[in-house]
Amino acid sequence: MKNTTLFLVALLSLFISCKEKSKEVKNNDSQGTSLSIDYANGFSIKQYSNHTIITVTEAFPGAQKVFKYALIPSDSSGNNTDIEQSNKLEEKLKSQGVDAILKTPLNTVVVTSTTHIPSLEMLGVAETLKGFPNLDYISSPLSRKRIANKEIIDLGQNESLNTELTIELRPEAIISFGVEGENKSLNSVERAGIPVLYNGDWVEKDPLGKAEWIKFFGALYGKEREADSIFNHIKTNYNLLKEQIAAIENKPTVLSGGMFKDIWYLPKGDSWQAKVLEDAGGNYLWSETEGAGSIALSIESVLEKGQQADFWIAPGQYTSYAKLASDNPAYAQFDAFKNKKVYTFAKYKGETGGLLYYELAPNRPDLVLRDLAKILHPEMITEAFTFFDTLDE
Repeated sequence: MKNTTLFLVALLSLFISCKEKSKEVKNNDSQGTSLSIDYANGFSIKQYSNHTIITVTEAFPGAQKVFKYALIPSDSSGNNTDIEQSNKLEEKLKSQGVDAILKTPLNTVVVTSTTHIPSLEMLGVAETLKGFPNLDYISSPLSRKRIANKEIIDLGQNESLNTELTIELRPEAIISFGVEGENKSLNSVERAGIPVLYNGDWVEKDPLGKAEWIKFFGALYGKEREADSIFNHIKTNYNLLKEQIAAIENKPTVLSGGMFKDIWYLPKGDSWQAKVLEDAGGNYLWSETEGAGSIALSIESVLEKGQQADFWIAPGQYTSYAKLASDNPAYAQFDAFKNKKVYTFAKYKGETGGLLYYELAPNRPDLVLRDLAKILHPEMITEAFTFFDTLDE
């Protein structure tokens, strides 16, 4: 009798334990499993047993609205039960107020910023890109080849996307940079049933935070592991070089930017450009300014503070000293001009004029850091420039 009682107690304990474990699994799934996002502040990804949620919290500076996108893996079996379950899941997600529901992996997509293209190419899904506003901006050789083969359609300008062409193209998603409520053409395609997703990579202040948005694209294509591996490679390269540079005591002074209609624009101290300059061992003269955008200054104030700067990096679209001096003789007063220490990213262009820096640099901050280290500490780097180069005479 005693043995029977012990057996029943053990059986009851096992039953309770299994119930608790079952409840624990269910609770874990209801909470989701967060994917690791270490540097980016503008988005998060949670995976559940039958779907994934991307939450974009900073689609644009000062964004109040949070965007939620539900991703459901496609079922190719055609099984009626699976299709019915998928339909029920979609109804449930709609009732929870998600902004878009997509079947993944995506097969066709439109992106609206050149910074999105490197992620597609690195993930090996470049063939899914079917449309882009103003193809001349694209510099990637791979995408330019697809353009030449008429595999990517020109959709006008981002601010006035050709809605008729876009709707006719019927992409499974449009990835836009975050401007809420201002782009009427995007509102039109949404009403036509085409999901629009906002990508806020450009809002990130940390250089690695920008690069980490490849995980956003990884989720859309069911390539989370690949995206994580690619980012870890970039992160490791960046942090290793940053650590090596930190041991150097010499911090040359740096000036940046240039004139546009009598106003000198240069990066604020919290911008990603200022951050990379700091990590490259530079003493950026406006590092104390707050904010991540640009400062608008008179040339007199820039001369007062930056005339004796050791280096001048990114003077707008200029590629030669002669053009700098002819456009504004005051440029020639800077020591960096006199000592031939001005470096530009405007020399590396695609065949239709798109700048490689604008397209690839946010995705590969490790290569930007290497270029800047080569400029500021040339003894460290033997590799050729990727983005920057000296000005022509």
